[in-house]
Amino acid sequence: MKALTVVPMQAGTAELSDVEEPPDSDGPVLVETIAIGICGTDAEIVSGRYGWAPPGKDRLVLGHESLGRVLEAPIGGAVAKDDLVVGIVRRPDPVPCSNCAVGEWDFCRNGQYTERGIKQHDGYLSERYRITPDFVVKVDPTLGLLGVLLEPTSVVAKAWEQVERIGNRAHWSPSSVVVTGAGPVGLLAALLGVQRGLEVHVIDQMVQGVKPELVRALGAEYHTGAISEARKNPDVIIECTGVGSLVFDAMEHIGPGGVVCLTGVSSGGRTLGIDAGDLNRSMVLENEVVVGSVNANRRHYEAAADALAKADRSWLERLISRRVPLQRWADALDRSPDDVKVVVEVAEH
Repeated sequence: MKALTVVPMQAGTAELSDVEEPPDSDGPVLVETIAIGICGTDAEIVSGRYGWAPPGKDRLVLGHESLGRVLEAPIGGAVAKDDLVVGIVRRPDPVPCSNCAVGEWDFCRNGQYTERGIKQHDGYLSERYRITPDFVVKVDPTLGLLGVLLEPTSVVAKAWEQVERIGNRAHWSPSSVVVTGAGPVGLLAALLGVQRGLEVHVIDQMVQGVKPELVRALGAEYHTGAISEARKNPDVIIECTGVGSLVFDAMEHIGPGGVVCLTGVSSGGRTLGIDAGDLNRSMVLENEVVVGSVNANRRHYEAAADALAKADRSWLERLISRRVPLQRWADALDRSPDDVKVVVEVAEH
């Protein structure tokens, strides 16, 4: 069968390879891959800046934002033949640590977790894969190809869970959220904010085009300036860019008792001049919180599936900018300014 593979940490090695069928040891659920979403992590791996091959192998099968159709499954299990499914990305460490032992592998404490398509575990960008039932999530069949958005939605479902858990340390009745970044994660974070009945503001650099249109179609407000110009003292800020200046802008302008959730990963290498004492004083005296959030566990995938099932299908369809056939996979990495989510189509759906 065909799979997109790469030698991690070596640029220019990505290729569509012939690989063996998935071994039975990977799990009793056999899935035909329909589509794979492409994100910045995939681009980093292909460019040689990231990624780890499985033990004993030189190459890694890419792909972590999956959508597939079940070909075989144990009778009476959670999924059955022809179900649309998404594979969970992270696997708990083998020790396991205290968090992995209770299914909270997104909070792994020793770093020995694996991730399909990223870290020491082949991904989903192959024509077929096998998986165990506890790491596969059923998708509403009416979503069709839109189910490929479930993995990035799981990331923001976790982010919102963290925000609400922290907010509920006291009386918590938020009314507003600012989302920085109108990429897929930012737009999906805004969707979940709207579904919570909040006043939603999204900040990005694009003056016109599909991103402002998508924000406004949600009933949210789109801005291109600073956080303070978008909404004074928001209750929640979800930072989705990893841009250092925006991170500190969020910390400086969160409202009293508010929560800043960081989901974007900074590249490093930049120094910013800030008044650390003033920032500390504000955060302490106003009971403000900054929390980082990464990855997701099973309940976040299930929450994401519920959120997508409730979302307007026509709005979700506009998130998928381009569909690229498997043989032209390289085109998916050639992003245009108006791209939101690019998808590699592996099989008919």
